[in-house]
Amino acid sequence: MVMIGWGSILDPFVGCCRWFRTTTAPVEVVMVLVRLEMDGSGVGGGGGGGSRGRKLLQNKLSQTPLRGSNNWKLRESEEEEDSSGVQALKYIGGFDISFSKHHPSSACGTLVVLDFKTLDVLYEDSSIVTIDVPYVPGFLAFREAPVFVQLLKKMQDSSHPFYPQLLMIDGNGILHPRGFGSACHLGVLADLPTIGVGKNLHHVDGLTNSRVRELLEAEDNFNVDFVPLVGDSGNTLGAAIHSSKGSCKPIFVSVGHRVSLASAVEVVKRTCKYRVPEPIRQADIRSRDYLRKHH
Repeated sequence: MVMIGWGSILDPFVGCCRWFRTTTAPVEVVMVLVRLEMDGSGVGGGGGGGSRGRKLLQNKLSQTPLRGSNNWKLRESEEEEDSSGVQALKYIGGFDISFSKHHPSSACGTLVVLDFKTLDVLYEDSSIVTIDVPYVPGFLAFREAPVFVQLLKKMQDSSHPFYPQLLMIDGNGILHPRGFGSACHLGVLADLPTIGVGKNLHHVDGLTNSRVRELLEAEDNFNVDFVPLVGDSGNTLGAAIHSSKGSCKPIFVSVGHRVSLASAVEVVKRTCKYRVPEPIRQADIRSRDYLRKHH
């Protein structure tokens, strides 16, 4: 019997999506990339079909309009005037999923949308689902993202006025062993700016708990709001933040999709009453409560 690991099957998909996250190409393009990689055509030269793959991709790109930029911007204050016509960030979505202790395949996915200024919950929806995809470290999004996408689609189909302009997820973005965590995955599928917020550090590119602890305790960083997490490669993969007063443990913020690290850090800082940002914390509270009452 030949055992095939999930990594060997899904790495082509992850590689394509990692490229896609850095472009302005629409969702259809990544599907072309996945098909090319899965059938051995390759985009970058694997299997001798790289040239064919690049030509097909170029043709697809030339036929498909590029996505627009974000439809919001961060303002320094509510009083700040904006002459560009771009709306201020108002609606932030948060996701979380809770699993039944008695039935591990049963779970409750919850979406909440908060007012960015007041942090009031403007919208919430929960769904009890059965998840058959096994848990595989590093591939969490394949279990959870479809649940979140369905909740978003339900809200979008109803033309709800509080549809989120940005998403937060309890997981990682590019601060991930494959450079493409749950926040990247969800952001690509939802085509929305997405921030990953992790409570635990992925040991990647030389970043370890002890190394990050030394950074946080360094004299130069004593009075700073956050510490950039720069790996051995020289790439900045995220930021460690002491998100609230009295919080001893940092959270780890990373880019998921279509947002800069600076903006991600600022949004997280403005939405933290406690250690975990309110959009994620409220989704967690509500998913647990809904699961307890309906399962």
